[in-house]
Amino acid sequence: MPKPLAVQLYSVRDLLSADRSGVLRRLAAIGFGAVEPYDPCDDPEGLWRVLDDLGLEVCASHAVGLVRGGDAAEIFDAVRTLGTELVIVPGGLPTENFATADGIARVADLLNEWAGAARGHGLRLGYHNHDHELRHRVDGRHALDVLADLLDPDVFLEVDTYWAAVGGADVPALLSRHAGRVRLLHIKDGPAVLGEPNVAVGAGALPVADYLATAPDAWRIVEFDTCATDLLAAIDDSYRHLAALEPV
Repeated sequence: MPKPLAVQLYSVRDLLSADRSGVLRRLAAIGFGAVEPYDPCDDPEGLWRVLDDLGLEVCASHAVGLVRGGDAAEIFDAVRTLGTELVIVPGGLPTENFATADGIARVADLLNEWAGAARGHGLRLGYHNHDHELRHRVDGRHALDVLADLLDPDVFLEVDTYWAAVGGADVPALLSRHAGRVRLLHIKDGPAVLGEPNVAVGAGALPVADYLATAPDAWRIVEFDTCATDLLAAIDDSYRHLAALEPV
């Protein structure tokens, strides 16, 4: 059975703060079957109840608190409360670490340490890229490729296809190289220019269909970092475009 299309709740962060139930109801009405929270410690019990009432799964959860010095055990317990076994480090580590082999090794050691702690809570840890992990190169290789070689085998990747393109990666080639690690994809669109807002998936410059074809089993998650038009309308258009490419 195909995985339901998901949306990263960071996309609607401002709307959620005003009307959480109403926004989640709108996402479910659009057709999304799953969401990805970005701060699991923000009322996990209450969020889970709303999601459960709406029939929305949690495909994974970002854990921004890990890189901000939060209590790992509390974070992992909150992720379990949300009903997922996948917890993701959403970037946030010093970008300069990705410019050298020693810096990348320090990142790998930290991620592997968190992965071991996550396993103790019945979770698997993943890493989400931005542009700098692709923009920086070490010995001619993208920093993300170097990092992946140093990670424990059970640490997975959530590839943000837009940020990877902005960083200069050949995204289908990147996905192919890490086919065994890529469990989730962030799907977004736009001009692929740093600082420019996202647009509805299918209305920008990226060959999204090629990305999907290269990672057929990865969970598809729509995300907007910023949007210059009506956000919920753009999310709706993104859902329709992706559902047409891959009927659900």
